[in-house]
Parts: sequence; C-alpha cells; structure tokens
Amino acid sequence: MNLIYNSEQYSVVEFGADEERDALRFGGYEIMDKPSKREIFIGGAMAESFRQNVRELIASEPNEEEIDDFLGNYDPMMNQPLTFH
Repeated sequence: MNLIYNSEQYSVVEFGADEERDALRFGGYEIMDKPSKREIFIGGAMAESFRQNVRELIASEPNEEEIDDFLGNYDPMMNQPLTFH
C-alpha cells in the first residue's frame, strides 16, 4: 500500500497486484474525496485503465489543480463514506 497522491481535496492509495485475489489482479486504488468524506476502491480492469490514464496525465506534467480535476471524474462513483480508523 502506497500513498501516491495527497492534496487538500484528494488522496490516492495504490495497492500492489495480487494474483490470488481477482479484485487485485492488476492492483487497486483507493481514491478519497476529503471534503465530501467519500471514497471509492477500484480494482481489476478499471484499475488498469486508471493506471494508464494517470501515466498519460503525468506525462503532461500537470499541476495540482489539473490532477484534482482528473480525480473529480470519479466523484459520481464515490458512494462509500470515508471513515478513519
């Protein structure tokens, strides 16, 4: 588990690939919207697609606002309330 992005708006944690777990075959990502206190976990093919989109985004040398805008595309899918342990 690696924290790969952290801003005032979002945090993204990457989970390594695990061939024995279908949801983590390609790894996975937890995207957290801090102000809304919501999150989503994406795994499988969606995680692979997210990884590719992030690579393309990073290649353009984005600023924090552009990264947050990209992550905002996942807001409609964030149904899980964010809880701290």
